[in-house]
Amino acid sequence: MASTDSQIDHAASLKYWNSVPATPGSMLGEFPSVSRIDLQGSKNFLAKVRRLIPGVSSEGKFKQGVDGGAGVGRVTEGFLSHVCEVVDAVEPIAKFTQVMQDSQLKKDGVIGTIYTRGLESWVPDKKYDLIWVQWCVGHLTDSQLVDYTVRCRNALTHDGLMVVKENLSTQTSGQDMYDPEDSSVTRTDAKFRKIFDAAGMEVIKAELQKGFPKNFNLMPVQSYALRPKATSTE
Repeated sequence: MASTDSQIDHAASLKYWNSVPATPGSMLGEFPSVSRIDLQGSKNFLAKVRRLIPGVSSEGKFKQGVDGGAGVGRVTEGFLSHVCEVVDAVEPIAKFTQVMQDSQLKKDGVIGTIYTRGLESWVPDKKYDLIWVQWCVGHLTDSQLVDYTVRCRNALTHDGLMVVKENLSTQTSGQDMYDPEDSSVTRTDAKFRKIFDAAGMEVIKAELQKGFPKNFNLMPVQSYALRPKATSTE
């Protein structure tokens, strides 16, 4: 039986997102009202994680961050710009990156380099204190996600942090779920942890997003804070 991620078609994903309006609400499908709850949840999660990393201040801004799968910059504007001095952005849809290019944050220098490309082909060319990846890795196959996470691991500063925030599969059989609408996969918690482990990353904290309206019937959303595994010394 073929793995769920083998059904991912990057061309179909790009076609879907190119059909979506370049607005913050469109990034959240039918649920734009969850944005405020999501952004506050991310802020709270990051504050908790910062206290877990020795030598990292729990206050103040990170020097350099990057928003992976940035869309039109909803997370950059509503959250990352408040915790990072400069935020780069990676996003394959040109009309989305154009919104960021034309934004006040770009004019002010808060948004740094904008890479109009998919995560699967992005190779970081600098070091980051915070790599934030949200609601986009479902478009990568398992092997692509491992490779991407390895590249991110190698691009972290000494005290750097990677956070992956994604929906979790609700499949009763405990399998990943494929969505043909945008050609993406929603993974199980076990699959995410297996991928992070294979990429040499340690989950230092994981937390479910709270506060979404129950009547929206949204999938559970989990944040994973990742740090490179400690290497043994001889």
